[in-house]
Amino acid sequence: MKAVVCVEHGPPERLQVQDIAVPEPGPGQVRVRVCAAGVNFPDTLIIRDLYQFKPGLPFTVGAEAAGFVDALGAGVSDLSVGGPGGGDDRPWLLCRISGRRAGQHGQAPGRYAIGHRGRLYHDLWHLIACAEAARPVAAGRALLVLGAAGGVGLTAVELGKLMGARVIAAASSDEKLDLARAMGADETINYATEDLKTRVKALTGGRGVDVVYDPVGDRLAEPAFRSIAWKGRYLVVGFAGGAIPSLPLNLALIKGASIVGVFWGAFTQVEPSLHAANMAELMGWFRAGQLKPHVSNRFALDDGPAAIRWMMDRKAMGKVILTIADC
Repeated sequence: MKAVVCVEHGPPERLQVQDIAVPEPGPGQVRVRVCAAGVNFPDTLIIRDLYQFKPGLPFTVGAEAAGFVDALGAGVSDLSVGGPGGGDDRPWLLCRISGRRAGQHGQAPGRYAIGHRGRLYHDLWHLIACAEAARPVAAGRALLVLGAAGGVGLTAVELGKLMGARVIAAASSDEKLDLARAMGADETINYATEDLKTRVKALTGGRGVDVVYDPVGDRLAEPAFRSIAWKGRYLVVGFAGGAIPSLPLNLALIKGASIVGVFWGAFTQVEPSLHAANMAELMGWFRAGQLKPHVSNRFALDDGPAAIRWMMDRKAMGKVILTIADC
C-alpha cells in the first residue's frame, strides 16, 4: 500500500510516498480501510523532530483516518468487518493511530491504518477530527479563542457557542475571522493589526474573559493571559506560533487564575470513562447538525507532502484532508 513516510527529519519536501506492507492488527486492535485522513499541525512538528513524541525513523506520518473496518485483532468481538455492501456499513473515525512511535511502517494513514478499538468512533465520517471536549466554559461566560480559523480553533468556536458562551475569535487575517464569525463567533480580533489585550478589554468592558483557549502560544500567550478575568482559566492546547511561552506566575496569583494543560492523548488513557462521555456528547451534537466541521482543502495521497506544507505555511482554515480512496 502507499503511505507518506518520513525517512529523515526535515521539511515536508523530504517526505516520500512509498509502497509499504499492509499492517496486521494486534490484540485489541482494528485495521481500517482508509477513505480519507486528516492532516494536523503536530504532523508539521514531528517530521522536523520538534514534537514531544519522537518516533524512530522511518515512520509513517499522520494520526487520524476515516474508513471501514477491514480486519480485527484478537479480543475484538463487538465489531464486524464491513463497508459498502457487507457487514457494518457505518464509516468509522480512527484517532491516535498506533505504532508509528515504534518506527513501524504501515500503521498510520496510507490505504490501511491500525488503531486500538477504544480509539474508533462511528458515524463521524464528515467530522474526521479529534476535538478536545474539555468543557472549557459555562453558559453566559466569555471565551477567547486564539488561532480561531485552525482545525481545533474552529471546533472551539463551535463548542463554545453550543455551551452558551460569548465567543471572541482571534486570528491573523480578516479572511480567517470571517470564517470564524460564520462558524458562530460573536466578536473578532485581528491580532496582526490590533493589540490583543486592549481589544479584549474593550469588548468585555474591562472585565476580561473567563476562558482563553490557546493552541498558538508564542507572543500571544502573555497578552491573552493578562486578559483573563478573576478566576479565569487559561487552556494550554499547543504552540502553533512557534515558541513555547513563559508566563509570569504573579499574573495567576493576582487574578486567582488557573493554567490548565489540555493533553488529549494522555486524557484518553488516564480518564477513559470521561473521554467516552465527551465523545458521546460530541457525536450527539454532530448527528443533530450542531457541529459542522469546515474542510479547508483536500489533497490526494500522492500530494501528502504538499498538504503538510499547506498546513505548515498557515494556509489552512479548518481541516485539511488527504483523500485516499473513493468510498
